[in-house]
Amino acid sequence: MATHTHESLLKDYTPIEPVKRIFSDKDIAPFTESEAFARIVDFVKLLNTSVSNKKITDPCHESENIKKVLKLLDTLSSWIDDIPPASNAQRFGNKAFRIWLAKVEENAEALMEDALPREVHIALPELKAYFKNAFGNGTRIDYGSGHELSFCAWLCGLAMLKVFEKEDFQALVLRVFTSYLEVVRKLQRTYTLEPAGSHGVWGLDDYQFLPYLWGSAQLINDPNLRPKSILSEDIVNSVAKDYLYFRCIQSINEVKRGPFHEHSPMLYDISAVPGWAKVNSGMIKMFIAEVLRKAPVVQHFYFGALFPFDPVQEEK
Repeated sequence: MATHTHESLLKDYTPIEPVKRIFSDKDIAPFTESEAFARIVDFVKLLNTSVSNKKITDPCHESENIKKVLKLLDTLSSWIDDIPPASNAQRFGNKAFRIWLAKVEENAEALMEDALPREVHIALPELKAYFKNAFGNGTRIDYGSGHELSFCAWLCGLAMLKVFEKEDFQALVLRVFTSYLEVVRKLQRTYTLEPAGSHGVWGLDDYQFLPYLWGSAQLINDPNLRPKSILSEDIVNSVAKDYLYFRCIQSINEVKRGPFHEHSPMLYDISAVPGWAKVNSGMIKMFIAEVLRKAPVVQHFYFGALFPFDPVQEEK
């Protein structure tokens, strides 16, 4: 992160009750000039660099704080097992999801008190806003890239509060974020969540974005796998455990029927790009354009002391 965001916030940190600030397209321009925007983009790029040419299955540094957050995600996953889908036959939106989400919201503070070091408990009122918004919306029974962004912001806030150091960044993607993805996939499948703010067939993916960005970084110098390798189901299944990008494709193959180029035209088009470095730089631009600059996605984002809506201050 830029120096002013990477310094520990704790010494001068005062929590602010986070609020929404984006209500229409006209709020996007000030958002893109804000400290919050700069912090998120910096963090996403730092994590991108940290997983370049690294497999999920590679050994990596796992601090105590990483292990505690993984345990928290295991707890959330086990609650899905405890709350079976209701037996109403709607195609989308099983109401049992509301019970699961209410349990997460009720227990959010206790879960974080358990998982996070005592000195950051002061930040729980802010952190809670991102955590509670990271798993979907109970009213609409949906999930999308805005919820994923909220989880990313939660991790970014924890990094700014020094819960995670730079040497944790690889594990943040290849351990924590990977576990988070399995939890939200389980939610999507179990409770047939609607895709939130989906562009339909012309979006990248019904639910996720960041695993394609960080996942393409993992593959940059891979001698064997090419972007077009996603079109071979055998290759996809054999490497999904190693690479976020291929795990996403595997997940799509499990739920979508029909030719790949019909149900996922954008991913199909990207498979024609010759190399992963170009895919990765394109994904970073697309994340800014299709996630951060889209009012329907970021209208649910919260702003406080961790993510100020104020314009970026130039370094003195």
